[in-house]
Amino acid sequence: MDRGALHALHATETQRFVEAHPACARLAEAGRAHMPYGVPMSWMAKWPGPFAVHVDQAAGAHFTCADGIEHVDLCLGDTGAMSGHAPAPTVAAITAQAARGITSMLPTADAALVAAELTARFGTGASRVEAWQFTLTATDANRHVLRYARHVTGRRRVVVMDFCYHGSVDETFATLDAQGHVVPRRGTIGAPVPADLTTLVVPFNDVDALRTALAGGDVAAVLLEPALTNIGIVLPDDGYLDAVRALTREHGAWMVVDETHTLCAGPGGCTAAWGLDPDVVVVGKTIGGGVPSAAFGLTADLAAAVQRSVELEDIDVGGVGGTLAGNALSMAATRATLTQVLTPAAFAHMEELAVRWTEGVQGVLSATGLPWHVTRLGARAEYAFSPNAPHDGAQAAASDDFPLQQYLHLQALNRGVLLTPFHNMALMSPATSAADVDRHSAAFSEAADAVRALRPRG
Repeated sequence: MDRGALHALHATETQRFVEAHPACARLAEAGRAHMPYGVPMSWMAKWPGPFAVHVDQAAGAHFTCADGIEHVDLCLGDTGAMSGHAPAPTVAAITAQAARGITSMLPTADAALVAAELTARFGTGASRVEAWQFTLTATDANRHVLRYARHVTGRRRVVVMDFCYHGSVDETFATLDAQGHVVPRRGTIGAPVPADLTTLVVPFNDVDALRTALAGGDVAAVLLEPALTNIGIVLPDDGYLDAVRALTREHGAWMVVDETHTLCAGPGGCTAAWGLDPDVVVVGKTIGGGVPSAAFGLTADLAAAVQRSVELEDIDVGGVGGTLAGNALSMAATRATLTQVLTPAAFAHMEELAVRWTEGVQGVLSATGLPWHVTRLGARAEYAFSPNAPHDGAQAAASDDFPLQQYLHLQALNRGVLLTPFHNMALMSPATSAADVDRHSAAFSEAADAVRALRPRG
């Protein structure tokens, strides 16, 4: 496409954004005095536009920025607010618990209730995931699981999928170069050791590559999302996850399924929806209704092996834990969110709207002839800049177009629709409406017409 014309389109949207957000601009400028990039975490600088929108209040599937503009939120905190913003049952539980104490390093009754609820949702496989521990982030949950896996198996390496996403876990910042060697992923900051010392990387959906990686006998765990989600949605081939299960059992490695993003597939994520049988499940972000909360669940056999292998005297100094993990406020929020907000009925509503969003995008693509595709996973859907859905993460990455993505996100934002900043993803909440979805479809139609005009004729 005509890149100069794309730049001009982006410049027009930037001017529109700046003119509409003077209050956000002032807040951004004030932030730069004492925060790099003017934001509390550097990745927030990646939002489209010359500064980030500052949120004044958020409720349900909408938020209002400092300039008083209401937005449809299809990002939802990149899954952290999949319950919707400030769901009433969660707010009530938080309010009640905060008055009784926020954290004490001691359990409350909510912890056992949440563990039982998670077992009911995820403990459906033959091996039955039923022993749960709590953290504040899925990153910490993944870290702890990998430590336990290496400790119990006596093996040092982890297998991850090329272009996976598991938070900021060191072992997962690895990819394959053109020769198939394990190297640090582009943009990795301050890697503690060379990536190939800790990690083996295999393409998603490649059973032979996984078999080869496990054949060396030094793999403690295979850590994977049941579908890739942070490089665009990459769905598993029929039988692929069954093959992962069979190979990990054959070679004595733990199968760790990270459901932090794929919880969108239903109340028990892909584990329940697809009948998976993992050794460990990790879930985070969503379960606390916006309050930091995450968990990892193990089979009874693995939980027993962990308990046998860790001395009580050393249980607090081995690299697993956290002073605020499982705190009273997080547990109250998680109990309310799981039992009263993210219910089976809520997921049915969310999936119905994701179908509507997908159909809206596909209708625009068909009408404009843009050679893109749209993929859905439960309550999550995403479009990408290739005609066919990718088979692995490398294919998905090859179709990315950052300048085009930035234009499309800014164009949508100027029309009151927020997408996830790192890719073209929309997520539904229990509070999302058909009107919210249709608002995106209208904005996307306008943007697609503009992009189509940039393509060469003939």
